[in-house]
Amino acid sequence: MLSARALKTWSWLHKWSSLICTVFMLLLCLTGLPLIFHHEIGHLLGTEIEAPEMAVDKLPNPPRVSLDQVLATARAVHPDRIVQFASPDEHDDRIWFVTMTPTPAPTDDFKSVVVDARNGEVLGQPKFDEGFMHWMFRLHVDLFAGLPGKLFLGLMGLLLLVAIVTGVVLYAPFMRKLAFGEVRRGKSARIKWLDLHNLLGIVTLVWFFVVGATGMINTWADLLIKYWQYDQLSVLLAPYKDQPTVAEAERGSVQASLDAAKALAPNTKLSFVAFPGTAFSSPHHNTFFLRGNEPLTSRLLQPVLVDAKTTAVTASPRLPWYLTALLVSQPLHFGDYAGLPMQIIWALLDIATIVVLGSGLYLWFKKRQPRSLSDEAGLALPAKP
Repeated sequence: MLSARALKTWSWLHKWSSLICTVFMLLLCLTGLPLIFHHEIGHLLGTEIEAPEMAVDKLPNPPRVSLDQVLATARAVHPDRIVQFASPDEHDDRIWFVTMTPTPAPTDDFKSVVVDARNGEVLGQPKFDEGFMHWMFRLHVDLFAGLPGKLFLGLMGLLLLVAIVTGVVLYAPFMRKLAFGEVRRGKSARIKWLDLHNLLGIVTLVWFFVVGATGMINTWADLLIKYWQYDQLSVLLAPYKDQPTVAEAERGSVQASLDAAKALAPNTKLSFVAFPGTAFSSPHHNTFFLRGNEPLTSRLLQPVLVDAKTTAVTASPRLPWYLTALLVSQPLHFGDYAGLPMQIIWALLDIATIVVLGSGLYLWFKKRQPRSLSDEAGLALPAKP
C-alpha cells in the first residue's frame, strides 16, 4: 500500500502531466475521429478517385499496362516536373498514384496524378493539400508546424503515457471504498463526473496507451528515416558517393527494375517506389519498397535498391527494428488493420476518451469549490503518520 507521501507524489505527477497534455490530446482525439474513416468520408464527399468498372475486370487475369507507361502518362500531364514516387492503391490494383515535384528534394509543392493501370489513362488529379480532411490531417500530425510540431506532439504523447501510468497507480487506493466502475448517481455533479472519469479511464486504458504510444512513435518518423539513411544506407551507397542524380533520359525500364526487385523477393507486392535523388532513395537507384501478403507482413516493408541505369539489383537491406516498429505502429494508430469493424471500435473508444479528457478538465476547473473533491467524494488521502 502506498504511503501518504508516495500517494501525493503520484497524484502530483498525474495532475500536471494530465493538465499539460489534455488540451492537445482533446485536439488529437477530435481530429483523429474523422481520420479513422478518411476513405469512407472521401467516398461520400466524392473526393476519392475510383476506377470505373470495365469488362476486362471480369477476366481471370485482367490486363495491366507497364509501369513505364503509367509514368509516361503522368509526365505528359506535368512535363515540367519529375516523378518522386509512384504507388499502386493499397486496396485496388487498378489505380496508380504518381507524385510529381519540381525537384527530387522533399517539398510541399507536389502534384498527384491518378492513372488507370488497365489502359494507362488519367483518372484524375486529387488535391491532397486542401479541404476538410487536409486540415484535420495537418492538425493531427504536426499542427501546421512541420517537424517542430511533430516533436511537440510527441512530447505531449509522452506526458500522456505518464498520466496513464500514474492514473493506474492512483486508481486502486483512491477507489478502495467503491465497487469497480461504480457511478454514484445520488451525489453531486462533481462526484458523478469523477466516477465516470475513473470508469471510462479504466475501460479505455489499454487502447489509450496503445494509441498514445504509437502516436508518439509516429512523430519520430522523419528523424528515424534520416537516421536509417545515415546509419545503413550511406554504407550501401558509398560506391555511388558524389555521383550526380541519374537523369530520366539515362534510366532503364522501370518495369524491368520492378520485375528484378520482385524476383529477389517473391510473394510480395509493391508498396511504393522512390526514384533517384528522392528522400527514400539514392541519386543512382530506383528503390522499391515491397510488402508481404499476410495481415502482419503487409505492414512490413522490404527495400530493394535497383540500379536505375542497368536495372540490376544492388542491395536489399533489412529494415532495422526501429523502422519496423514505426511501420507497425502507423496502421495500429488509426485501427487500420481489420476493416470497418475495427474502425468502428476505434471510433467508439475515441469518443469515450474524449469524455475522459473533457471530464478531467471539468474536474480541474471545479477544484476551487469550498470543499475539496476528495473530501466530498469521501476518498480523502490518508493523513501523514
